Amino acid sequence: MRQLEEMPLTVSSPPESIAPQPPSGPRVRVGKLCVAVQGSTPRELIARAESALNDSTFIELRLDSLPKPAAVLADLKAFLSRRRDVAAIATCRRKAFGGQFVGSLNSELEILLKAAEAGCQIVDLEVESAEQATRPQLARFRAALRAGGTALLVSSHDFSRTRRPDGLLETARQIAAFEPEFVKVVGTARSLADNLSILRMVEELSPSAQVVGIAMGEEGLLSRILSLRAGAAFTFAAAGEGIETAPGQVSAHTLLDLYRLDQIDKATRIYGVAGNPIAHSLSPRMHTTAFRRENVNAVLLPLRPRSIDDLLTVIRELPLEGVAVTMPFKQEVLPYLANQDALTARIGACNTLRTGADGKLYGFNTDVAGVVRPLERRMRLAGARILVLGAGGAARAAVFGLVEQGAEVFVANRTHEKAVALARKAKAHVLKHAALAKNRFDAIVNTTPCGMTGVKQPLPIEADALNAALVFDTVYTPLETPLLKLAKARGLAVISGVEMFVQQGARQFEIWTGKPAPESEMQRVVELELRRRAQ
Repeated sequence: MRQLEEMPLTVSSPPESIAPQPPSGPRVRVGKLCVAVQGSTPRELIARAESALNDSTFIELRLDSLPKPAAVLADLKAFLSRRRDVAAIATCRRKAFGGQFVGSLNSELEILLKAAEAGCQIVDLEVESAEQATRPQLARFRAALRAGGTALLVSSHDFSRTRRPDGLLETARQIAAFEPEFVKVVGTARSLADNLSILRMVEELSPSAQVVGIAMGEEGLLSRILSLRAGAAFTFAAAGEGIETAPGQVSAHTLLDLYRLDQIDKATRIYGVAGNPIAHSLSPRMHTTAFRRENVNAVLLPLRPRSIDDLLTVIRELPLEGVAVTMPFKQEVLPYLANQDALTARIGACNTLRTGADGKLYGFNTDVAGVVRPLERRMRLAGARILVLGAGGAARAAVFGLVEQGAEVFVANRTHEKAVALARKAKAHVLKHAALAKNRFDAIVNTTPCGMTGVKQPLPIEADALNAALVFDTVYTPLETPLLKLAKARGLAVISGVEMFVQQGARQFEIWTGKPAPESEMQRVVELELRRRAQ
């Protein structure tokens, strides 16, 4: 995070109130990943806690998720006595401050003390409760915890925004006044740039305090993963999908398997895939597999920018080594490139960014490789007659790329005027749909969304017009589209859209790392993930 160190903060050094815990305080050794567990019944809470241990022996028990938190204490004591390797945080957050507990402050403090007696090594008290407590009341609570060797974590949660770094530091000062062993400041990301504020705060405080900093929400994923790299004591994850305890929380398995949380260090190169929407992108799975296979210390994270400026801010200030760009930013990014390859300039779209040693952005279009590579492995493209169905972004990449390879390209689109405009610009031919059955092609490439899961549109070409030896459908959800099924039934060779997706990704990997991409492994994991999602 080179740029973070260069940006001056309002507080240049940690205030005296944010200092290492004195020797008299409890010293608790915890892991880097805390799995947050909740349940509607004591049995469910303990069962989920047991299951969470498959990913981490450090867990948070959300006692406030139970109608009667005290009902689990006996089972909790037995569980922690049985599993001496487990480090547990007890949380009983009141409803007014983002939790589910409807009891009083006294009840909250009593439950937390009993949870400490049951074996929880850390208790989480929200800063609002600490501020509401009287000095004697808080002193008794603090003394009881220390007598039992239990650490105090005081937390602040802002469910509406993420403050700027100086505001986050001010919140940390308020927390530090209560002399906790852990300072936890949580905001809500409304942009990718909000992650930078959290990471700056963590970097500023981590040399002198055990700090946890996170931004909630989908845009806050960067902070959940990279706060450890910035010096955070630990980060939080959900016990599984659908049982998250906070907005934007992801499962422990996902953090470890997909985002390599346990392997990220200061030397890890950070890449991203940017678009809106982006949550279900296959790029992180594909590229993480490639990085792991080729022993590249890198990770690729999904980014949902609110604007092109939001994306550029994170690229430059984090910084990111490279970004896979999807809609709607393929055109918007062009004015910010220091240089671009010839195809990017001709097509007018960029799907791959690389940050140079000079900090400038360089643009490439690998969508072309996604179409050209699968076809050139099956036929000689020079002189081949190829029909491209569609006139959108994918069609532009296909038409320009194939023309450059010397193919005789024909464009057909239901809005004929768009086909004419594309063909004229790319020096290709144009055909009306009515004329398709009268022509024969070496290959037909579908770039329309027809056949995609959730898209109710007719086939992009009539069955009697499939006059080609090979049919290439760039759609990859589902794995076997209606068009590919029809082509197979007619005995034609086919290419799945998965191959296009993998090939454009393989070219990105080569641009970023300078290494040959492990294409077969990349394709295998993409197909496995698509089959899993289809179940």
